[in-house]
Amino acid sequence: MTGRRNSTMITKFILLGFSEFPKLTTVLFSIFLGIYLMTVSWNVGIFTLIKMDPHLHTPMYFFLSNLSLMDICYTSTIAPRMLSDFFKTHIFISFMECTMQYFFLSSLGLTECCLLAAMAYDRYVAICNPLLYTAIMSPTLCVQMVVGSCIAGFFGSSIQLCALLQLHFCGPNIINHFFCDMPQLLILSCSDTFFLQVLISVLTVIFGFTSVLVIMISYGYIFATILKITSAEGSSKAFNTCASHLTAVTLFFGSAIFVYLYPNSGNSQSQKKLASVLYTLIIPMLNPLIYSLRNKEIKDALNRWKKRIFS
Repeated sequence: MTGRRNSTMITKFILLGFSEFPKLTTVLFSIFLGIYLMTVSWNVGIFTLIKMDPHLHTPMYFFLSNLSLMDICYTSTIAPRMLSDFFKTHIFISFMECTMQYFFLSSLGLTECCLLAAMAYDRYVAICNPLLYTAIMSPTLCVQMVVGSCIAGFFGSSIQLCALLQLHFCGPNIINHFFCDMPQLLILSCSDTFFLQVLISVLTVIFGFTSVLVIMISYGYIFATILKITSAEGSSKAFNTCASHLTAVTLFFGSAIFVYLYPNSGNSQSQKKLASVLYTLIIPMLNPLIYSLRNKEIKDALNRWKKRIFS
């Protein structure tokens, strides 16, 4: 620690992790390790299957393969470090490592917001304008939407990082969480955090509310179109193509709202940690299942892959 302006500047933090459950350390480690391994293997499986099967080279599966890649990176910013900390008596993390962990987590989270909105638009075009679908959702546009999502996500997070690096930390250095997150850092800062809180609110509107608005408008048109389909089989097929995406959107934004829009609510920190586990570990694990369990094209691709392997 270094002296500055008659105060002691914090150069490292202490993460409490799941220290409130000392008797469950081994159990929690085993569960989270299993979740992380399944997350990586299932998402790698979906990504590889889509890349290998020509029948899945469509805009919908192009976005899904990028979501799988995003989920691997997203959960990998948290899980390896968290797992390695489980059996440590004191969990130290440097200020720079803490801020960079938040930077990558925020970048990937904001990118996923944009990507989920792009996937909703893709479903809108596929169901509401099927004859123009190939022309509208060209490979060039799909790549531009994914690259644009990444650039927007990393740009939004870079702005937060620049503001975060201007803060001073001179008081308590204990973070009651299993990773470095903005609400906890704002609480510990001894600087005026008003500007950063306003900045976060603006980014929440730009990324969160705008993405949700795009998704809601897209599905409003989709449901209106589905209701006009006279064939029960046709309407069921159209709805099934959207149900998985809606489930993923609800889980992702629902848990994020609980953690970030109500950071000072009466919910205990343990509840907040569980919500954080949901969107950092469990949702990335569930996404491959959500998108593939009732997906006939994924099942057919798996069968073709099995025949190719065992024939």
